[in-house]
Amino acid sequence: MSVDDSEQERTIRTGEHATRVRGPKVLVAGASIAGPALAHWLRRRGAEATVVERAPELRPGGQAVDARGVAREVIRRMGLDATVRAACTDTAGAHTVDADGKVLETFRADDDGGDGFIADIEILRGDLSQVLYDDTRDGVEYVFGDRIAELAQDADGVDVLFAGGDRRHFDLVIGADGLHSELRAMVFGPHERFLHHLGHMLAFYSVPNEFGLDRWLLEYQDHESGRSALLRPIQDAARAMAMFYLPSPDFDVDHRDVAAQKRLLRERMAGLGWLVPDILAHLDDTPDFYLDQVAQVVMDRWSSGRVALLGDAAFSSSPMSGQGTGLALVGAYVLAGELAAADWDPEAGFARYEARMRSFVEANQEIGRMNARSRDVPGADAEPQPDFTSAWFTDLVGRAINGVELPEYGGLPDSATSAGSPIPSSNKP
Repeated sequence: MSVDDSEQERTIRTGEHATRVRGPKVLVAGASIAGPALAHWLRRRGAEATVVERAPELRPGGQAVDARGVAREVIRRMGLDATVRAACTDTAGAHTVDADGKVLETFRADDDGGDGFIADIEILRGDLSQVLYDDTRDGVEYVFGDRIAELAQDADGVDVLFAGGDRRHFDLVIGADGLHSELRAMVFGPHERFLHHLGHMLAFYSVPNEFGLDRWLLEYQDHESGRSALLRPIQDAARAMAMFYLPSPDFDVDHRDVAAQKRLLRERMAGLGWLVPDILAHLDDTPDFYLDQVAQVVMDRWSSGRVALLGDAAFSSSPMSGQGTGLALVGAYVLAGELAAADWDPEAGFARYEARMRSFVEANQEIGRMNARSRDVPGADAEPQPDFTSAWFTDLVGRAINGVELPEYGGLPDSATSAGSPIPSSNKP
């Protein structure tokens, strides 16, 4: 796993003199979206990036994720706009339907300049992860099938013990390991302190496209029970992605116990109607089942010493916001930029990262909470339904999509090869 120091040097020129200096060594936990996106910008800013992922390889499939507003601009600055768009689902829009399949409402991908209900850029999580990995694999060290077991930090850096037995020293450690972040629990405290359940759960998995989907997403909502089912097209026209939302006042199933999750889904979705029985018939043979609570991560601080958090690990806005991927991409850009602008001083860099991102995150989390509340089952004790037609909500959406400045970070290293020569990765998929 070790890397020869000479492979990760960069040249700083002052006048006629050239000095070879090492970039800071940064360990990133998590290789979904936030982690590889951060690795891209760390490499371009002159740092050595190592990404550790507990899974043995990249995870395929997953739900469709969106890029709106400033997130699209980050993708453009990464030089990945064409590549990302080529991997998109090419969804034309969405229809809400009744139990008989009759169309009730239609939303198009070009509504609101591509920032509407169906975004201009919609891509499966696994496909975006693959794009980001392919972009960074030759300048970033990836370690699959391992994880951080212990760490200890002081003024000189962070000593890390990996579950596989290796010990290494890093200048900074960033947790981009998702809603159930192990690094967050290790450094900041138990999950219960930061995880806020929004009263729903979400499941999705791929199924054969025996439903005649052709570029249009279908959603059926049963307002009396608060349950809904969706089918959406993906690039592989022979398959489709199925999704279920359902109320769940509590969530007591292990997020890694797939068999228990499938039993729970069958029980909770029984009798819903529409195409649900046909979708559930494929539950046992799907290769990419996922179920979890709809939750947010709310923290007073996203850093502690030389350790910081990014993406869902720091500020999950929940799938109900539609902005989790945007927050991850924008956060990665800002975090790497602010660290480099602070000459890699963690206290200053992390503080600037949080100052730039905090209101942007809060706007997206508010939208997530409102959307979750709109799916609550009506009742005497239910909170009033949000008013999505108000000027206040329109302003909130604007802040959630574009409400963060993206500095140019002029004068900083900014080259796709600034991190030096390609380095080997462990267990590349």
